[in-house]
Amino acid sequence: MEANGLGPQGFPELKNDTFLRAAWGEETDYTPVWCMRQAGRYLPEFRETRAAQDFFSTCRSPEACCELTLQPLRRFPLDAAIIFSDILVVPQALGMEVTMVPGKGPSFPEPLREEQDLERLRDPEVVASELGYVFQAITLTRQRLAGRVPLIGFAGAPWTLMTYMVEGGGSSTMAQAKRWLYQRPQASHQLLRILTDALVPYLVGQVAAGAQALQLFESHAGHLGPQLFNKFALPYIRDVAKQVKARLREAGLAPVPMIIFAKDGHFALEELAQAGYEVVGLDWTVAPKKARRRSGSW
Repeated sequence: MEANGLGPQGFPELKNDTFLRAAWGEETDYTPVWCMRQAGRYLPEFRETRAAQDFFSTCRSPEACCELTLQPLRRFPLDAAIIFSDILVVPQALGMEVTMVPGKGPSFPEPLREEQDLERLRDPEVVASELGYVFQAITLTRQRLAGRVPLIGFAGAPWTLMTYMVEGGGSSTMAQAKRWLYQRPQASHQLLRILTDALVPYLVGQVAAGAQALQLFESHAGHLGPQLFNKFALPYIRDVAKQVKARLREAGLAPVPMIIFAKDGHFALEELAQAGYEVVGLDWTVAPKKARRRSGSW
């Protein structure tokens, strides 16, 4: 610990590193706890703060994101904080319009329908500069956490982002996005590559801004079977981890544990365990003991 109580990046020294030690596979005195939707609708103060402006305006306000991230920690003895943001800020930064429709969820007025629609997307390298407000929120929150617990950054995985961009919103079947995989496999890979190239500098930027762990959300893994998942999701999940780690080294930044959470991706546990992440997140349909055996953790 430095004499002034600050860590090497000038942030307050971390007092509770239980979550990080567990993520690195080290022994801990107890099982650390945090909630996936930590800054969420279950808190009345969250609803009050969110009512003041529309969803994406909130995401673009570092002060509001910081407040929403800290609210749960004032009530509960959690072992980590996760920055308030949304996975769809990445398609926005690529030039797509996204609105949050009350009672419906995210909506893309002009989704990707044809192969040539990919030409509308911005160069993925500009995404990190477009999302400076997320980095500002992370730095502000890290300061205000005062070392109480670590701060997690996150992003959506390429396939999950693709589903929204092609479907134009949420879907129970992902019929449009899956049609792309079958009818436009080359264009699908092109889009998934664009998203990967956008995500890598974005995640590295989150670490540079102060994130102490990263989570990649493959929220729509369950819409793919093993074959399609192995072809269109897993290679990009692997590539994100590989490239983020390489870029952190190149930038002289300390490594951070990375978490992959593939909802309903129980069929790919073994593959995810070998994808380059320190932690594999499980959904409620998976028995942790069985998952540990299958993934080689025991």
